[in-house]
Amino acid sequence: MLYTAFLFGLISSFHCVGMCGPIAMMLPVERNNPAKKVIQIITYHLGRLTAYGSIGLLFGLLGKGLFLAGIQQQLSIFIGAAMILVIVIPEKIFAKYNFSKPVYCWISKIKQNLGSHFKNKSFKSLFIIGLLNGFLPCGMVYVALFGAIAMQSAGFGVLYMLLFGLGTVPLMSLVVYVNSFLTISIRNRIQKVIPYVGVAIGVLFILRGLGLGIPYVSPSNMSLFIQEKANCH
Repeated sequence: MLYTAFLFGLISSFHCVGMCGPIAMMLPVERNNPAKKVIQIITYHLGRLTAYGSIGLLFGLLGKGLFLAGIQQQLSIFIGAAMILVIVIPEKIFAKYNFSKPVYCWISKIKQNLGSHFKNKSFKSLFIIGLLNGFLPCGMVYVALFGAIAMQSAGFGVLYMLLFGLGTVPLMSLVVYVNSFLTISIRNRIQKVIPYVGVAIGVLFILRGLGLGIPYVSPSNMSLFIQEKANCH
């Protein structure tokens, strides 16, 4: 199931261009030094990946605890259903309940810190910009975190989120160089594809939880990432 992380990151990066694209376009990089510019962009992405990996660690630990509780199949089904619900329910429905209100101050502080680092071209500032960017609320990241929980391991939770982040790197790097390569019409068309991909990944997790005996898709053995007993033959 790890491959779904990179695939979802690649597809959802078109959503990221709309939400986080302005941050990438405003990065304080060297415009007249191509080699240094590439290193600066990589530093920014390393910050984002660090944020995703640390969140993946926390949610991977949660998934491991649920796995050890013996509810891994139910967990996979629940996570698949949750992924589908997050994708298909319009954002305005979630906005109505204002789930972000409890962390509003925290988000405001992140945005304030982001602003202060845009004035500095140091590698430290670029890394911090990426780090803070990675912690900003994002629907696509929430969906990926469901996958991290289903990995049943802290290590695989980190890996799942890192692969998701790597999937967003190509397009998010491209916008730094060419900020007008995607027209609004093309972006809207691609945005329509994202829900289908998210639902497909959710279905895969549900099938995995059902344990139908289908190799690689719905194996009867749910211990795909953690073995309770070593095989000593």
